[in-house]
Amino acid sequence: MSKKQKLELTWIGKEKRPKLEPRILLEDPTQSYHAERRVTEGDLFDNRLIFGDNLLALKALEQEYTGKVKCCFIDPPYNTGSAFAHYDDGLEHSIWLSLMRDRLEIIRRLLAADGSLWITIDDNEAHYLKVLGDEIFGRDCYVSTLVWEKADSPRNSARQFSTDHDYVLVFSKMPDWQPFRLARTEEANAIYKNPDNDPKGPWLPGDPYANKPYSKGRYEVVGPTGRTFSPPAGRFWRVSEENFWRLDNEGRIWWGPKGNARPSIKRYLSEVGKLVPRTIWSKQDAGSNRTSKNEMRALFPGDASFDTPKPERLLQRVLLVATQPGDLVLDSFAGSGTTGAVAHKMGRRWIMIELGEHCHTHIIPRLQKVIDGEDPGGITEAAGWKGGGGFRYYRLAPSLLEQDRWGNWVINREYNAAMLAEALCKLEGFTYAPSETLWWLHGHSTERDFIWVTTQNLSAEQLQALSDEVGEARSLLVLCSAFRGVSADAAAERWPNLTLKKIPRVVLARCEWGRDDYSLNVQNLPMAEQDQEPASDQPRQGSLFDEQEP
Repeated sequence: MSKKQKLELTWIGKEKRPKLEPRILLEDPTQSYHAERRVTEGDLFDNRLIFGDNLLALKALEQEYTGKVKCCFIDPPYNTGSAFAHYDDGLEHSIWLSLMRDRLEIIRRLLAADGSLWITIDDNEAHYLKVLGDEIFGRDCYVSTLVWEKADSPRNSARQFSTDHDYVLVFSKMPDWQPFRLARTEEANAIYKNPDNDPKGPWLPGDPYANKPYSKGRYEVVGPTGRTFSPPAGRFWRVSEENFWRLDNEGRIWWGPKGNARPSIKRYLSEVGKLVPRTIWSKQDAGSNRTSKNEMRALFPGDASFDTPKPERLLQRVLLVATQPGDLVLDSFAGSGTTGAVAHKMGRRWIMIELGEHCHTHIIPRLQKVIDGEDPGGITEAAGWKGGGGFRYYRLAPSLLEQDRWGNWVINREYNAAMLAEALCKLEGFTYAPSETLWWLHGHSTERDFIWVTTQNLSAEQLQALSDEVGEARSLLVLCSAFRGVSADAAAERWPNLTLKKIPRVVLARCEWGRDDYSLNVQNLPMAEQDQEPASDQPRQGSLFDEQEP
């Protein structure tokens, strides 16, 4: 199979896709947190912590952040079976794949053109996740599978093998994605020697031969002792004969201590760059499960809430390879908040999403310590972190529509006028930006295309006045309770700069309304979903909109 051919998984329920409601986000300033002073000029304050179902939260981010996320790191549930006690193996696997598919599709849209996705996983689903990722990102956008050494001692109670590693699957938005290189280590530099006291410093002998055919790569050279050398059969000199002797005159050809060895081309330590990332990440470089548990104990003494948190050094290595300072990092399975803590210390902007109550009991206190400079563990010392910056806390708004006592879908009573305008702007694909001077302008899609949301029942006189104020050079989408005195067809002809739509009728079929949980805790999922029938267009008791036909 060629790399361009598409390989797809099939599973129970794959054809079913949720019709996600693009919720708005509501900031809670009492949960947001910022440093009392700036520590550096580069302090970042626009980070986001979102409390709510991560699939709905990803959908909520889509309009504002599509194409802006440089790196997404997720540590999803591994589907080991413990969370699926009430389902058979086939169904549990299918549910997991569907829930991951729905999230990965949005994450791909959020990634920048030079963005990448990093997923930690174990053997149970790694290979299925690889094929699922190929289907969503394309096989040419699969980068690599890293092996992270998570264990630092064998587990003798294991029935077959003691598992020492997890995987990190890496996908990119575009096929030509390139990772950033890592700083050189003492171990990497130690292989460079200087046996001939070369004034240019330590060097490493390089193979002078190459397998790739080179038109000027077939010649014979005579060494200092008169011994002759030619490339082996099927191989070629890397450089032309002219360049070979130029390198020799510059002292860059090594003939061995006695001058009779096969020639090598010197590679000087002073001339080599940073290190290409390798696919095996040892516990010395990226930490282990024991490392992360110790980090959590230091932050929350006596608390064993997290069995397998990820060490800060693992996240540090991911962000060194995938991002630069100031880039945006996303984690939609925030867990204990390691991604945000590490990104903050490394000067990256971040967004984290978490549904569990540990968002409040663990993530927020952890981030507060980071911001206050009171977290001495993890990568704090290596990053030179002194505190600073902040984050804003958001929760998902409730569903825009709710059912009244008669089963009709009506606007949620928790929505005020501003929330309603923002939600409908998002549903219609407009940027919510209410004007301080134009009463009819709630948002825009272009410089000349605007939207106005109102619960009024508009008359023909009101529409005429509105059309006159908007003018011929602009267009306005009007979402209203109703309009009277003119039919829809006549309105379009009479006021060509206005497009009239009634709410909530215009959005009834758009989404799954009133659903707040798409989590990977499958015990919260219904066994079967009933199709939602659009409510009648007739006026109904309890609605915030008293619709009247013209």
